[in-house]
Amino acid sequence: MPEHISLDKWADTGYEWSGEVKPSSFDRLATTLSTEHEQSDMQLNANLYRRNNVLHLAFTLTGDVWLTCQRCLQPIAIDLSDDYDIALLENDSQVRLVKDEQDYLLLDEIVTEQSPERLLPFKKLVEDEILLKTPMAPKHDDCEMSVEQFGEIPEEEEGENPFAALASLKGKL
Repeated sequence: MPEHISLDKWADTGYEWSGEVKPSSFDRLATTLSTEHEQSDMQLNANLYRRNNVLHLAFTLTGDVWLTCQRCLQPIAIDLSDDYDIALLENDSQVRLVKDEQDYLLLDEIVTEQSPERLLPFKKLVEDEILLKTPMAPKHDDCEMSVEQFGEIPEEEEGENPFAALASLKGKL
């Protein structure tokens, strides 16, 4: 998977990339992956194209990652399969060219300036979208925290009610 895409070379002609990627190849995602389960490769199909004078990065991701359930601490598979389409705008004036529900980024904020060409951080953008789709605290739908993990919870003793004196005053009024 390429780290960057040269905008000077590919912005007008388009760019396509397809292949399998390892979830552990994304540095920020790798810190959240479960180590108790083997990670399968994900399929990625990406396309950089221009439509209505606006540059787009579209990609389809197919695959799962294994994270750790935050209740039972067992591995849980999270499906990341989805279609993504991000408009890459040259400046603020192009915002009017995209639909309200369209995700967009300003190229000035994300492009790596390296002479002699402008580089789009392709791998970082894909990882950003994966992280947005990944739950912050994954848990199984039917997960119960087992009592054996933490021991028995003691019953609370009935204590004196601090408002009992107020109840007796209520009847006198």
